Amino acid sequence: MSDHKTSRSEYIKSAIAIAIIVAVVLGFFFGLQFALNTNVPVRVVESGSMCVPFDGACDGWSHPFAQTLHIGDIIIIQGVDPKTINTDYPNSDIIVYQNPTNPTATPIVHRVVASYTVNGTLYFQTKGDGNGTPWPAPVSPSEYDSNTLWNTGQGVPANLVIGKVVMRIPWFGHITLFLRNNPWGLPLVIALIILLLLVEFIIPVIRKKSQPPQEASVGGEVQKFTLQNHSLPSSVYPIWQLT
Repeated sequence: MSDHKTSRSEYIKSAIAIAIIVAVVLGFFFGLQFALNTNVPVRVVESGSMCVPFDGACDGWSHPFAQTLHIGDIIIIQGVDPKTINTDYPNSDIIVYQNPTNPTATPIVHRVVASYTVNGTLYFQTKGDGNGTPWPAPVSPSEYDSNTLWNTGQGVPANLVIGKVVMRIPWFGHITLFLRNNPWGLPLVIALIILLLLVEFIIPVIRKKSQPPQEASVGGEVQKFTLQNHSLPSSVYPIWQLT
């Protein structure tokens, strides 16, 4: 009986630990949303449009801390007042924005190269650091995203700006891209979760069921149980109980 209670207690503790981990992860994500003032505080760089090659390499491994972005970088995004965005190219901010001609597409992460205002609306001209003339060289208007991606010449309106990049973590985003770009990435994650559950819950139960039952000992505890629960001849009762 005590073994059963112990096993049940262990399962409850494991379930509580898993619930705490999930709560911490979710709390951290929602906490970032609140602290950084954006619904999308974390993203992974998926394209090489921001990568400026050094010595012919543009993989992010040989120069991970350059002032630009590489495929596989994890970027931290902060929601800001568009009026505070630094437009002083080449030291301008990198922003995350929705494509003006396709707002539901994957957001674009490019550097601001210029800004202007029309009828009270603020617009940003942007460009990938690795597109056309590599950053930090001067940029011609023909290289703006508005003339190469959506071909209207009109920049990104302020209301489509999600935020600016305030931090980048190199390399670690490759894990997400690997799982996302491989057809067996999701099955692999599911298999790992199932394996964890097997190791934590199922295997211990099978092992306990396969163990042979323990034989009752003839120790003091068994004798004590017999004296307390069975009628015995008066000759074995303590003398103070005789009448």
